Amino acid sequence: MQVTTVLEKINATVGEGPHWDEKTQSLFFVDILNGRIHCWNSQTNKDTYVELDGNVGFVVPSSKGDLIIGLNRTLARLDFSTKKVTPLVEVEHNLTNNRFNDGKCDPVGRLFAGTMDNVKKSNGDLMKERGSLYCLDTDHSLSTHAKKISISNGLAWSLDNTTMYYIDSIPRKVYAFDYDKETGATSNQQIVVDFDMTTEKEEVFPDGMCIDEEGMLWVACYYGAKVVRFNPISGKKLFEVKIPALRTTSCCWGGPNYDELYVTCAVSGASDDELMEYPLTGSVFKVTGLGIKGLPPTVYDG
Repeated sequence: MQVTTVLEKINATVGEGPHWDEKTQSLFFVDILNGRIHCWNSQTNKDTYVELDGNVGFVVPSSKGDLIIGLNRTLARLDFSTKKVTPLVEVEHNLTNNRFNDGKCDPVGRLFAGTMDNVKKSNGDLMKERGSLYCLDTDHSLSTHAKKISISNGLAWSLDNTTMYYIDSIPRKVYAFDYDKETGATSNQQIVVDFDMTTEKEEVFPDGMCIDEEGMLWVACYYGAKVVRFNPISGKKLFEVKIPALRTTSCCWGGPNYDELYVTCAVSGASDDELMEYPLTGSVFKVTGLGIKGLPPTVYDG
């Protein structure tokens, strides 16, 4: 196994939401707080980006050739070449401090994306249970699937398409919902990985997530400097990959054979001492030689 740096210190705030684009063999990701959507082409090793006015929580390619983004409290289309933003729907008009965080598409191309509070209290904590998890269907209709979410994060679907996995970071839990592929309905929320019941320290939080071809979950651990592979059936930790950045935020599979794990991290809030210990903070990393593959991601089909 080897961890290499793909883009050194590319993110200035919160690097997040990596998403592999199979068509172009490129990695999309966002730098949330400065509104940047990056596209790194693995064949040319060239990174380009669009910078928007606001916070961008995630980016997902669509079947129409553009991108779907979470811009502040709005789900929107983005033409990467022209920088044109076309709003689709705005949520939570009464919670103006909220913003979208992570987002991902289900197996048939619906977009699931959740929100969180974006203003810290005087003690540095975010307001809890202010967010929700939404689904933007392919006909652009919007439905709510979870409420009282603190930091909406990782999403993944089981190999048999009957379970949706979902992370709310603050309670330090990975949840499973019964999932209906035909309708997108979710029900019967359960805990499958509870960080309070593992050996993870109290300050380590589950963040972004992906799933491999064996149905195991890969969870980026914020304040943990690692990605951990969990069995969602037993809830047990299988092994971990150390990442040279404390604030590990998310991960996705990529490469021609989906045997490369791409990992993002955050810079915001890092002390000088932390940056001394983790000088590659803000970079995008690639993990190879795992002997495990992931699955092609789904794009938005609306």
